[in-house]
Amino acid sequence: MPEFSRLDALQDIIIVKPRRFEDARGFFSETYNADAFAKGGITDTFVQDNHSLSKARGTIRGLHFQSAPRAQGKLVRCARGRLLDVFVDIRPGSKTFGQHGQIEICAEIGLQIYIPAGFAHGFCTLEDNTEIVYKVTDFYSAAHDAGIKFDDADLGIDWPFAEAESVISDKDQMLPSFAAFCREHGVSAGATL
Repeated sequence: MPEFSRLDALQDIIIVKPRRFEDARGFFSETYNADAFAKGGITDTFVQDNHSLSKARGTIRGLHFQSAPRAQGKLVRCARGRLLDVFVDIRPGSKTFGQHGQIEICAEIGLQIYIPAGFAHGFCTLEDNTEIVYKVTDFYSAAHDAGIKFDDADLGIDWPFAEAESVISDKDQMLPSFAAFCREHGVSAGATL
């Protein structure tokens, strides 16, 4: 049975530590079991798996999400290398709206992060050739694909590399601010941070 724990500040984020069985050949780990995960508080149905390779250390992807009614919960793990995983609560009315958390995950240890629907998600690679694998609770929908600029000052995320040292797509550079997201959803950013 994997171990499940929650972050102090963002209780809806669940950290999963699957068991690993190691020997001279390497290891075996069951990375997902619906019954075990339900006992740990993760009852979502996952419908799609995604796998991303970032060739360069310092690659930042995010902050991405799908808007309702196609919002996605995610179960994230690092298949190779190391990355800093970042998540922001963008659920209007949530007591942690606008707050973010971050945790380093790596292939060597095998921690996974459960991020429920209603969070923006991003990551920064800490090693070359880092691979992230994640399950999602809804299929990709281009019409609902959205995001918030990774370096938004209102969010204050402490990324491990300066922007000049990072690899960031043109699309991610052009994402709107958190304040613009709040205006679109009729929420006051200043009152929640």
